[in-house]
Amino acid sequence: MDYPASHPMPKITRNSLMTLEAYAKSRKDFRAKVMAHKKVRTLHLGDHVTLLFEDELTMRYQVQEMLRAEKIFEEDGIQDELDAYNPLIPDGHNFKATMLVEYEDEGERKAALAKLKGIEKRTWVRIEGCAAVYAIADEDLDRETEEKTSSVHFLRFEITPEMARALKYGVTLAVGVDHPHYRAEIDPVPESVRQSLVQDLA
Repeated sequence: MDYPASHPMPKITRNSLMTLEAYAKSRKDFRAKVMAHKKVRTLHLGDHVTLLFEDELTMRYQVQEMLRAEKIFEEDGIQDELDAYNPLIPDGHNFKATMLVEYEDEGERKAALAKLKGIEKRTWVRIEGCAAVYAIADEDLDRETEEKTSSVHFLRFEITPEMARALKYGVTLAVGVDHPHYRAEIDPVPESVRQSLVQDLA
């Protein structure tokens, strides 16, 4: 479902979820829809960093998959999942993204994660004509140790009303990373991605 950009992103509710039985029947089609949606919300920054910008649909899919995997059908269990995933949905004033740091080789990955400590806080979005907005990272839990960063981070980018207005007007959006050991940017991001992200803003 497309939501008009003038309204904040809705949250997942008990009523917006399918029962386990209904989900089993429609999972294939729903998954195809979500994968197509994710395509215009995913950016590959260089060879090893991917950002997936989350919204109500991507998170509702996560909840449905979690309920299915854990066979959760009791109200308390469902509510626990809603409480866990709803905060990860943009609230109309931000973008929220899952960041993946990906290295196929385990040894290379271990070395890179040690070298890339703090990369999550050096990830930014920039709306044309405005200063870059750096990510607020991992508010749900601390994913970094003294030795290394995590391969998965959750990022929030706070967008001012002026920035939101400019983006809706049609200016370009850039996204990048400027860590000392990893630099990459996409400027501008594809128009399909820009249009999808505009929907996250009130």
